[in-house]
Amino acid sequence: MADKVSTRVAEKEIRLEAPVAREVSLPAPAAERLNSLDTFRGFIMFWIVGGEALMVGVQALGQNPIFSGIVYELRHTPWKGLRFYDCIWPSFMLMVGLSLPLSFAKRSLAQSYSQFVVHALRRSLVLFLLGSVRESVFLGSPFLIELSSALQPIAIAYFVAVLLVRKSPRVQAAVAALILAAYALLLALVPAPGIPAGTYELNHNLVNEVDLALFRAHWARWPYAPEGWGTALSTIPTVSTTILGLLIGELLMSKRSKESKVKMMGAAGLSCLALGYALSPVVPIVMKMWTTSYGLVTAGWACLMFLVFYWLIDVRGYRRLSVAFVVIGANALFIYMFASLVPLGRWVGIFTKAMAGSSARVEPLTRAVCVLAIEWLILFWMYRKKLFIKA
Repeated sequence: MADKVSTRVAEKEIRLEAPVAREVSLPAPAAERLNSLDTFRGFIMFWIVGGEALMVGVQALGQNPIFSGIVYELRHTPWKGLRFYDCIWPSFMLMVGLSLPLSFAKRSLAQSYSQFVVHALRRSLVLFLLGSVRESVFLGSPFLIELSSALQPIAIAYFVAVLLVRKSPRVQAAVAALILAAYALLLALVPAPGIPAGTYELNHNLVNEVDLALFRAHWARWPYAPEGWGTALSTIPTVSTTILGLLIGELLMSKRSKESKVKMMGAAGLSCLALGYALSPVVPIVMKMWTTSYGLVTAGWACLMFLVFYWLIDVRGYRRLSVAFVVIGANALFIYMFASLVPLGRWVGIFTKAMAGSSARVEPLTRAVCVLAIEWLILFWMYRKKLFIKA
């Protein structure tokens, strides 16, 4: 469900010496950006703003085991388990933390830490309010809090990470581990009215009960409530994934060799996977509760996915292949809000349905291609004009 994972998503500006390859006729922004991170962000955002619809359109042409498998992975797991789409939101949380040390290093040249914190607080408030706008438009009436979508949890996790940015890596790692451990113990030991402690059933668990107590009016009219999405409590462990990103960002800024950085990121990703899967028989992997096992496993996958982009682009130098995604990733916040608020697919469908005529099976693919093309051309124009929308 793209609306949910839009689920929670990315917007930090990162500046490093990584220009787009010279042979590609795509002008670089005024300040250079970490190409692998923009590419990874663009790759993840691609599936939210049209990639899923594109694959569904291809599948509509005729059943094919390969495309059916891809579409399966582009749907959220109904409850327990893990698919690729369940890793999108954690990938954004990781990227938020990853970008922070780079942003802090740049701003610290002209700002004190207290000024940086004030700036970060303003950004967090803007992101939080953008989440409110998105939910209010979706529900058709003003609504302030919507923590089961991307922007508001990102705002909270980002500000917590800002408070830790000057701490040692050991302290940062300890805070991340403590959050995950405390959250696991909370779900395992604290019962809810009529619900035993350690219950992880759909809409019958502590996370759901807390949300009903705090946001019952929202739940009464929220179409995704039957799917069991958590909000208040399940926002807490998202901070740990952002802190892991913070640690990776600091690693990237260190004087270690790129080969050493690759090995350390790989070890971190594999360790998270091993711990998460080892814990899963006791604490099941449930995205909509953001269980500790889910947080560990998805942080591991997000770390390894970023590692692939870092190795290909910043280590091996394959920048030509990154252009299409860089254009998306450089304006991720803009395209996320644009896709959420502008019914582009419905508008385009007016024309693609008329053109398809009796070829109804072709229309979903045609519409998806047109929507993606329009979005990308808008982003390409913004990139060329050096227009970068951020909180």
